[in-house]
Amino acid sequence: MALVSSTPMLEKAQKGKYGVGAFNVHSLDMIYAVTEAAADLNAPVILQTTMGTVRSLGPDNIVAAATAAADTYGIPVALHLDHCTDYGLIVQCIRAGYTSIMIDASMHSFEENVTQTNKVMEIAKHLSINVEAELGKVGGVEDDIVVDEQDAQKAIPSECVTFVEQTNVTTLAPAIGTAHGIYTGDPDIDFNRIKEIASLVDVPLVLHGGSAIPNEDVKKCIALGMAKMNVSTELKHAYSKAIQKHFEEDPSGLDPRAYLTKAKDAAKALVKEKIRLVGCDNKA
Repeated sequence: MALVSSTPMLEKAQKGKYGVGAFNVHSLDMIYAVTEAAADLNAPVILQTTMGTVRSLGPDNIVAAATAAADTYGIPVALHLDHCTDYGLIVQCIRAGYTSIMIDASMHSFEENVTQTNKVMEIAKHLSINVEAELGKVGGVEDDIVVDEQDAQKAIPSECVTFVEQTNVTTLAPAIGTAHGIYTGDPDIDFNRIKEIASLVDVPLVLHGGSAIPNEDVKKCIALGMAKMNVSTELKHAYSKAIQKHFEEDPSGLDPRAYLTKAKDAAKALVKEKIRLVGCDNKA
């Protein structure tokens, strides 16, 4: 089964009032952990990689592993480049076979964000590739993109309308008070802003900073119009802590098959929890 564009996947979720889980993977075996968990729940899934992961593993290797996983488990799998600020890397990933791209020009002016997004849209619109863009600034750390709390800005609903009209972008990630990473306090989610933006634009909306948001808040975001939820830090921590625990309990247990199996199981459990939370189980 070939990789699919996330556009129809997310449009279906938007109409059905559920969300699709999008999980950042940092190694090839994490690709299989995520897709196997999704297959167990008969759920569509989006695999995501940061710029750092692409540069570490290589886009061709990532695409090959993701395609093999989609073939193995027989569920809809999209492959997304997350928070990319490098146009050249976007082109590399599209050529390799990525089916979804995020051009993140949110740190620039509105006009420059439109310009950079349209540059990517010129390629993607001929290839049925999903394009995601961000308005406002989501706080926290995502790979090598750092936005201080005082610099985080929520998206302006009227600007969201203008942005979609001027770019025809297929998914939009408006900053609504969430942050990348694990929260030190309760997230300041602006639910009224989500509701207003969802009422003004037709494209599916994306919830960034999905790690450790209280479950009831996630459900409310989905009900108000968020069709995709990104999970990165929480998955990375579950995977890594399982390996850490393995060596704490068995310092001489150096067989990678042993500790990577534990890491995979921990990752799968977390992915299943998030899939059920956003409601995309049995939606493959």
